[in-house]
Amino acid sequence: MKRKYLIINADDFGLCHSANAAVFDLFESGCLKSSTVMTPCPGAEEAVAFAASHPQYAIGVHLTHTNEWKDHWPWGSLTGGKSLENEAGRMWPESEDFEAHCNYREAMAESLAQIRFCEDRGMNPSHVDSHMGAVYGLNGKLMLLPMTLKMCGELGYPFRMFSKPLDSQCPPEAPLGLFRAACRFAGFYGKLHRVPMPDYLIFPEQIETGNSYEEFKNNFIEYLIRIPYGICETYIHPAYPTEEMQHISGTWQRRGWEHDVMKDPEVHAAFKTHGVHLISYRDLVKLREAGI
Repeated sequence: MKRKYLIINADDFGLCHSANAAVFDLFESGCLKSSTVMTPCPGAEEAVAFAASHPQYAIGVHLTHTNEWKDHWPWGSLTGGKSLENEAGRMWPESEDFEAHCNYREAMAESLAQIRFCEDRGMNPSHVDSHMGAVYGLNGKLMLLPMTLKMCGELGYPFRMFSKPLDSQCPPEAPLGLFRAACRFAGFYGKLHRVPMPDYLIFPEQIETGNSYEEFKNNFIEYLIRIPYGICETYIHPAYPTEEMQHISGTWQRRGWEHDVMKDPEVHAAFKTHGVHLISYRDLVKLREAGI
């Protein structure tokens, strides 16, 4: 029997206290099943401490090689790799900047250091993913993805990457043929290194924010109840809309709504009605072991 499985991952855990507090609340209220920590960021120690003390939650590592907020909320790399930072000691702001400057050795050393940062503090990561898709290699560093999947295979961690093409998720600027090839490329290396991955990645940027919480909630529901059969993943960036969050990001209001929508009974009722089963990355591993 075909079923729709959906992982909703809370990205940017560890960005700041406003994000951390929102993720704490979602896990403790039973409304969230998966999240990933940005280890180079100011709130990382707090997030990792929570993960280490709550091993029942599926919390992984959000490999971070970019800093899009620049002076607003700066951070550098854990390893100090010269190719990973600009002249101000910050990580590059965009994925294309990172790929244009980084070398493979320093990029992979940073990825491993971020995973070890979590492990060394008593956290048992459930999975690994990539902030802004920086290690997908879509801007020239083609070997970043297979090298990352090899690392995940050696360490025994699942990885977020779409392994099957879903044409509706092809970015507007990307040729459809190239998008399909990239999915198959990822699927091949995932199988080669025995890395559990979702079937499809559902990009939430296509969910319109709207002018009110109710409008956003309705858009959120309508978009996600139409996911295909199989194992899908999408992501959110929940945070409380504090002064801290308003200073960091212009998307602070949507981040607040993304916290609220995960606690909204109407959302969970809609998922149940339409046969969308929310799972964690630890559940994904069990499903893959069962041949699903």
